[in-house]
Amino acid sequence: MKKTAILASLAAALMLSAFTGSSHTELNATEVAAPAKGRTYIVETNASEVKWNAKKMTGEHYGNISLKSGQLQVDKNRVTGGTFEIDMSSLTVEDIKDAGSNGKLVGHLKSDDFFSVDKHPSATFVITEVTPIAKAAAGQPNHNVKGNLTIKGITNPVSFPATITVKDGVATAKADVTVDRTKFDIRYRSSNFFENLGDKAIYDEFTVSFNVKAKQTNS
Repeated sequence: MKKTAILASLAAALMLSAFTGSSHTELNATEVAAPAKGRTYIVETNASEVKWNAKKMTGEHYGNISLKSGQLQVDKNRVTGGTFEIDMSSLTVEDIKDAGSNGKLVGHLKSDDFFSVDKHPSATFVITEVTPIAKAAAGQPNHNVKGNLTIKGITNPVSFPATITVKDGVATAKADVTVDRTKFDIRYRSSNFFENLGDKAIYDEFTVSFNVKAKQTNS
C-alpha cells in the first residue's frame, strides 16, 4: 500500500472493491486524548483535503473524503494536540470514470462490507502526542504524531511522521497514514481471514493522506 497523510479522523478510510470483519473493544477517543495547552486553531475544511488509496491483487482504487470539522491546539508555535471528524458519506472514487461502475464501488465501500456509513457516518482522529524530529531536513517530516483513530465505532492507536508548520497564525499538517482495516472490523476479502481468494484478495492496509490547514481563532 502507499503511505498516507494526517491528523484526522481518518479515514479513513477508504478502499477498493471490498472489506469487513469481527468485533473489537470500542473506546471513546475523546476520553483518551491528552490535554493540550495553547491556542485553538480551527481547521479550514474547504482548504484541507483527505485522500485514500487501497490496493488489491489486481490493482488499486483511490479517491477523496471530506473533513467535517477539526481543530489543532498550538502552544508557542508547536502543535500539541487536535481533533478531527471525517464525513464518511462524502467518500468518492476517482480512478473509475464510468458512472455506473463508480457508483457501484462507492455504494459497496459505504455498505456493511466496509465502512457501514449508514450506521457510522463519521470517523474521528484525536491527537494524543506530537514529538519533534531532531534535525529534520527541509520539506521532510519534522514531527512524529500519535493518536486514536475511530472507524465504525472502533478505536485503535495509530502513529505516523508528519510535516507540520506554524507561522503567522496559520498551521499546516501533511502526512501519509497507513491503516490496517482489519483492526476496524473490515475483513472483506482479507487473505488473513479467508482462504483461496486468489486474485480476488484485497490487501489489509490502506493509506490515508492528509493535507490540513488551520487558522488561529481570535479567542
